[in-house]
Amino acid sequence: MSIFLHEITPLSDKDCFYIVERHKSEFHFPLHSHPEFELNFIENGKGVRRVVGDSVEEIGSYELTLIGGGELEHTWEQGDRAESDMREITIQFSPDLFSHDLLKKSQFSSIQQMLEKAGHGLTFSLKTIMKVYPLLDTLAAENDSFEQFLTFLRILYDLSLADDSRVLSSSSMAHANRDVEGRRVQMVKQYINDHYAEDLRLETLASLVGMSPSAFSRFFRQRTGRTLMDYIIDVRLGYAARLLLDTTESVSDICYACGFNNLSNFNRTFKAHRGYAPRDFRAMFKKKRVLV
Repeated sequence: MSIFLHEITPLSDKDCFYIVERHKSEFHFPLHSHPEFELNFIENGKGVRRVVGDSVEEIGSYELTLIGGGELEHTWEQGDRAESDMREITIQFSPDLFSHDLLKKSQFSSIQQMLEKAGHGLTFSLKTIMKVYPLLDTLAAENDSFEQFLTFLRILYDLSLADDSRVLSSSSMAHANRDVEGRRVQMVKQYINDHYAEDLRLETLASLVGMSPSAFSRFFRQRTGRTLMDYIIDVRLGYAARLLLDTTESVSDICYACGFNNLSNFNRTFKAHRGYAPRDFRAMFKKKRVLV
């Protein structure tokens, strides 16, 4: 049975970041969280299972994921892999590394947006990984700390320009900073988080912010990059995943408690978004959470 822990990272107040390169034959570190950002690269890891919040996926031969500095639970598990020599590069840095004023500068705008998304976990495509691969090699081998930092900035910048990165965990389980979304979007998101088990209608949500349904639907998508219904489903699935992991309630009870009105639809939707049917998800990834 897995253990959940709050990790105290080796990063000190005098460091811009902490980097470690390892060659390993298996993953055994339990589900954990920490306030620092973490960029994790894995080579030759096909079959390893990545768990970030309520996202559970099997990775390919190359993996690069950025975990935001907001206590988001994550781990990499052994899964069904056969390779015995994996390479892992882990970079951790403080949320305070870049000041708020610096991130407001135009040169850092793409990095700021990426760091905000990373509060839900952000994974990158093979194309993007191959672009920064030489920089990761250089960073791991560089002895001059200033040159290391310049390479680190270049990696972050290149990653921030990637147009094919993908958010992992649902909004209800991650702790992302939503200040930039605007008051109206935050108000509606808070209402959804408070009333996700109820019948949520577009007309009701639009009226909260004094907009017509069609205008609000367009506004929400422009500000968040997703449809309102996609967000509602994401929130409901996040709460469902939490109940599957943390309680012994039946799948049927969880279905209706999270706002789904049809068990078959819930099972189908959960599997489509999480890769596993609810019962299989519970059996494979239920965790015993212990803070240490």
